[in-house]
Amino acid sequence: MIELIDLTKCYGATTAVDGLSVSIQSGMVTGFLGPNGAGKSTTMRMIVGLDKPTAGRVLIDGKALIDDPAPMTTIGALLDAGTVPKACSGRNYLLGLAATHGFGATRVDQLLELTGLTAVAHRPFKTYSLGMGQRLGIAAALIGDPEIVLLDEPVNGLDPEGVLWVRSLVKQLAAEGRTVFLSSHLMSEMAQTADHLIILGRGHLLADTPMDEFLRASSEVASRVRSPQAALLAQALAAPTVRVSFEGPDEIIVHGVQPGAVGQVAAQYGWVIDGLAPVISSLEDAYMQLTDSSVEYRSGATAPQPLYARPSTSNTTSDKETH
Repeated sequence: MIELIDLTKCYGATTAVDGLSVSIQSGMVTGFLGPNGAGKSTTMRMIVGLDKPTAGRVLIDGKALIDDPAPMTTIGALLDAGTVPKACSGRNYLLGLAATHGFGATRVDQLLELTGLTAVAHRPFKTYSLGMGQRLGIAAALIGDPEIVLLDEPVNGLDPEGVLWVRSLVKQLAAEGRTVFLSSHLMSEMAQTADHLIILGRGHLLADTPMDEFLRASSEVASRVRSPQAALLAQALAAPTVRVSFEGPDEIIVHGVQPGAVGQVAAQYGWVIDGLAPVISSLEDAYMQLTDSSVEYRSGATAPQPLYARPSTSNTTSDKETH
């Protein structure tokens, strides 16, 4: 378990993380979300001891990491896969890490097999693709068979098979009772992977909640209905507080009405219901709603104008004709 107690980090006049207090539990995948500049990477660096907090403490299983005689067996982290020496082979890089804690070639070969890098293990890192570098970074994080695993954007550069592999891996690690702390900007992937969410905005804690509770709390009261009598049902449910949108001739979304109430009206008239379910917000919708006021780097509302305009070829004379 990781405990962050009033954790604060300042860079001059800028406060990157401000009084953060959370507990990251074992046996589950905890997703770490926030807009760019929210303080996620700074928090992760403080957890593993790469940045010193301005104030507050980080406790790993109740003690400071600096007091751990074998830290790689306690915590493994992927924070920046690009720090491997360019001329070093993937295998030699892992062998060097393993040697610091008494692990040998057998452990390295196991991890190369796990991450799918056996065939390229002897190639220099400078020849690795972005996805291969990510796989090597994950292997490095797992060298010590750690109880805690931190992964910052682990699926960056991976193909669909690699993304699925990372999803399965982190779930397996959590099922083994480990603490898994995962940062990603891919909302669809986080929705399928994380059990719990911690969300930052401008260095402040915005949410510390189970995934399902976060989605339910962010969802409006609405029902998705499939019925041959969808149009009639929409008329029967009409009210000042109700809004109906048609998804097709036989499917409607009724905003402002719980599914049970929709079912009661259908039963009253003897109408057939083929499908009835509450509408739950997507993680992306809920996240955007929560962090809207915390976005530091906001994109423009419209696409930028081109730097130059390509000459029109219509109603003009070709170059050949003018020379």
